[in-house]
Amino acid sequence: MRPQVILILTKLYDFHIGSVTESSLWRSTDFGSTYERMNDKIGSKTVLSYLYICPSNKRKIMVLTDPEFESSVLISADEGASYQKYRLSFYVQSLLFHPTEEDWALAYSHDQKLYSSVDFGRKWQLMHEHVTPNRFYWSVAGLDEDLDLVHMEAHTPDGNVQYVTCRAQTCSRTDRNQPFPGHIDISSLVVQDDYIFIQVPGSGRATYYVSYKRDSFIEIKLPKYSLPKDLHIVSTDEKQVFAAVQEWNQNDTYNLYLSDTRGIYFTLAMENVKTTRGVGGNQMLDLYEVSGIRGMLIANRKQDQQVKTFITYNKGRDWRLLQAPPTDLEGNDIHCILPFCSLHLQLQASENPYVSGTISTKSSSPGIIVATGNIGAELSYNNVGTFVSSDAGNSWRPIFEEELNIWFLDRGGALVAVKQPSVPTRHLWVSFDEGGTWTQHSFSSVPLFVDGVLVDAGADNQIMTFFGHFSHRSEWQLIKIDYRSVFSRKCTEEDYQTWHLHNQGEPCVMGQKQIYMKRRPGNYCMLGKDYSRILSAESCICRAHDFQCDYGYERRSDGNCRPAFWFNPWSASRSCSQGHNYLNSTGYRKVVLNNCTRGVKDMYEARRQQCPHRPPKGLLLSTGDGRLTANVGTNVTFLVQLDQGDSMRTNIQLDFGDGTAASYSNLSWSQEGIKHVYRNAGIFRVTALAENPLGHDSSTLFLHVTCPAEVVQLVAPFVVVRNKEVNITAVVLPSQSRTVTYFWWLGNNSEPLITLDGSVSYTFTREGLHSITVQVSAASSILQDSRTIAVRGFFKSLLLSFSPNLDEFNPDIPEWRQDVGRVIKKALLRVSDYPEEQLLVAVFPGVPTAAELFLLPSRNQSEGRRKSEQELEEASGVIVSALNQNLVEFELKPGVRVIVYNTQLTLAPLVDSSPRHSSSAMLMLLSVVFLGLAVFLIYKFKRKIPWINIYAEVNQEKEQEMIGSVGQGDTTPKITLSEFATTKELLEKELDARVKRGVGNACETREIPNCTSV
Repeated sequence: MRPQVILILTKLYDFHIGSVTESSLWRSTDFGSTYERMNDKIGSKTVLSYLYICPSNKRKIMVLTDPEFESSVLISADEGASYQKYRLSFYVQSLLFHPTEEDWALAYSHDQKLYSSVDFGRKWQLMHEHVTPNRFYWSVAGLDEDLDLVHMEAHTPDGNVQYVTCRAQTCSRTDRNQPFPGHIDISSLVVQDDYIFIQVPGSGRATYYVSYKRDSFIEIKLPKYSLPKDLHIVSTDEKQVFAAVQEWNQNDTYNLYLSDTRGIYFTLAMENVKTTRGVGGNQMLDLYEVSGIRGMLIANRKQDQQVKTFITYNKGRDWRLLQAPPTDLEGNDIHCILPFCSLHLQLQASENPYVSGTISTKSSSPGIIVATGNIGAELSYNNVGTFVSSDAGNSWRPIFEEELNIWFLDRGGALVAVKQPSVPTRHLWVSFDEGGTWTQHSFSSVPLFVDGVLVDAGADNQIMTFFGHFSHRSEWQLIKIDYRSVFSRKCTEEDYQTWHLHNQGEPCVMGQKQIYMKRRPGNYCMLGKDYSRILSAESCICRAHDFQCDYGYERRSDGNCRPAFWFNPWSASRSCSQGHNYLNSTGYRKVVLNNCTRGVKDMYEARRQQCPHRPPKGLLLSTGDGRLTANVGTNVTFLVQLDQGDSMRTNIQLDFGDGTAASYSNLSWSQEGIKHVYRNAGIFRVTALAENPLGHDSSTLFLHVTCPAEVVQLVAPFVVVRNKEVNITAVVLPSQSRTVTYFWWLGNNSEPLITLDGSVSYTFTREGLHSITVQVSAASSILQDSRTIAVRGFFKSLLLSFSPNLDEFNPDIPEWRQDVGRVIKKALLRVSDYPEEQLLVAVFPGVPTAAELFLLPSRNQSEGRRKSEQELEEASGVIVSALNQNLVEFELKPGVRVIVYNTQLTLAPLVDSSPRHSSSAMLMLLSVVFLGLAVFLIYKFKRKIPWINIYAEVNQEKEQEMIGSVGQGDTTPKITLSEFATTKELLEKELDARVKRGVGNACETREIPNCTSV
């Protein structure tokens, strides 16, 4: 786009309804002197939301409509003179243009979908669903093989996050790649210059990985005990990484770290850098990178509860305070003695792109720094003024006694100052000598709230446009300011003078002497686009301040770098093999991009040494994601690291603990991790053994392999006897060994009983209804089941069976069993006058259908136990008689009548806690009955019985044949004891059925039958 073309989008916001109601697009072709309203060319009723200009071709413009009205995109290829409108099937939240291809763009929708277009928005193709906001990037030229490659952070169906790449127009599931094999933390993907950063979820401690020039990901190495709570990438544009790390003991400060060229090994540059909370609530680091001068940073550091401003000229190797100006604006001396008093600057960048912020520099104006600050013992936001430095921070001058916005014109040839937007003004101030002198000019007859300034920083013109408002209810006001008449000509060689960059008189900065050209103060000529900044750069002899401490080393009070207490200097040789050599650090490394030569370079740089031959020591075994848990059937990556020893001549053996093992001739085979899949759940002892002719070392971890529980079923009796121990079991599917935790709430207790076993014994001491609940914790799932148990001093029960037609309608689910139980109870009440609340019916899972009837005594036993027992006997006799006469029946559905039978041969004995009903006596009685019935069966009827009294212990190793009661008739279903599966068999049967139906995965199971026994 030509400098004289300006586009402005204005929107009318209705505070009563809380939304935008109309918009206007304005276009100027004469540097803002006149504007044309473009609404007729885009649609008079069209409401616009955002305007985008293609960075690689500023003639191309894309405008989005407000999604509350419609979803469309308007495109222009002639600097906004005409538009074409295209409807969209999605609502665009943001756009990202390709840095070099003018027709390529990415669109992020409100429902987290990412779309791509290769014809400048005319057609869009869905790339991926569930992409993290602001975590998608175009390829970087020279690094990614495909120019249309897109990096993105995408969510998986199970809720995890992955780093995914694919090409813009071919991004189906089969076309996608996953450069990092595991899951990553949300909003952690950063693709910037030569680097890609991710954060990996870990157990209590964050782990960060970096890929340099698209190589394999390597774990970032911070000092061992930095223990970061948060990490932000500050910059990557100078062949190394600046990272801000908030450590475990910090709340409102961050530590600044600098990496090596590959971005792997980080060393401390400054501690306790202050942060400021931005308008949007984000923490902003008080660190400013000075434009135009490599290695120069300004930071605010919190020290002894005071915040002070420091400056460095060698990327944080050395810091010093800022020297305050010698005089104030009136020429009075300022008595400010270092280190007790210094100049402190506010370092907040503006979140409004049309406002300068509290500090400003330009790469086209090296050495000029304009900032808001104060003079004193610490940084203060009271009594602030505006200061300028023309020599890269060596000396400062006050220019205003208040905070002003400063803009650069003509590549820094002119400075313009205007009051803050909160203060209306009619004046501006201009300086043509790097802030040395300022002249005041009036730009409006009425005071204006200046909300921002439009400046084309790269243009060789001297025009700027102010926009603001006279009052909070007034229309927008645009004021064009043109200084072209001030500059009558372009600058020539005679208009420049040389300026030597220095640090307090030291001419060598970043290992070289740099000489810049600057316009002579008072020469009113235009710099122009061919203005050259650096005249010459000569390398210096290397000295100590050109080197910083290497990773694992710390600078001591004498200025020397010594190993930290946690660092083993010999660890660098662990990947080294006998007969080879390696670079052994001296504790120093040259500041990245420092251009010094010779001098002490050979003394401080790493030295090549022969690899030592040592036994293995410090073997460390870990998982790739740092977790000690894994799901059944998934790949588990094991990492084996050796602190000392010949890694190329050390044999590694890894026992996975499940009967399989792997052996490697050296560590090089396991650098990217050893993968293994566990097929069963359990706790596995994983052992690594490193061995060479000089010795051995081992390391062990215990891995919990789990499968998320799908169903839990509480197996408990419906009725129990008071003061008699009862077993309660929780059946979990899929079944797991030693990896499930059970939480039991028994007998209306408020605190749970916690066990690793799925079965507990409990004694109920009070009669009544008791609620029992179990929660099961397995992997990341927690499931719960509850039951209500009736507790009595004694009771009777009968086993029931049904005519075969009931099985045809039995879906074998808990709800059906509950409903049928209520129907059976109603049928029994029709043949008995026993109180309804004293009858309980429990239908068993599985087929053939069977049930148990419980007869409970009255809670009011004032007439004595004997009377209650007599009532139970009479009631059970009446019910058994009705059952034997086929008088108990119910209608399941029209035309389907079901007969209820008594399964037991005789009346069931009374169940209580008295000694006469001991288990041994019960077993003896049952054995005698079984023997007699077996003889009777063999010689006469040879008919089968569907159930037995569940209070007796029987041997089910051999199938038994028995006969039902006389008068039962031929319609009684014939069932053997072996046809009734155990609870486990019922569960396995249901699992097989679900697998055949295609339901679930390897870890998933089916509903557990509602099986209950006493």
